[in-house]
Amino acid sequence: MSITKELKQDIIGKFKIHENDTGSTEVQIAILTTRINRLNEHLKLNKTDHSSRRGLVTMVGRRKRLIEYLKNNDLSKYKSLIKELGLRK
Repeated sequence: MSITKELKQDIIGKFKIHENDTGSTEVQIAILTTRINRLNEHLKLNKTDHSSRRGLVTMVGRRKRLIEYLKNNDLSKYKSLIKELGLRK
């Protein structure tokens, strides 16, 4: 369910804005998307894992707020990130 340190570093390397960037909006959205996708696969196999489902709903809400923030502040970054992550917005 959780992501490995190496996978997280790969995601940060792909979406970072500057050299020491680990917490920009784009990086946070990309990491959350990866975690959501992995947790979604877990829940397909474990249908009765309600505590993980609650965590999934929380992560989806957090990602939604971050996406709205990015959309309101930088529309071009928003469009490119949505396209690159394959989200339906």
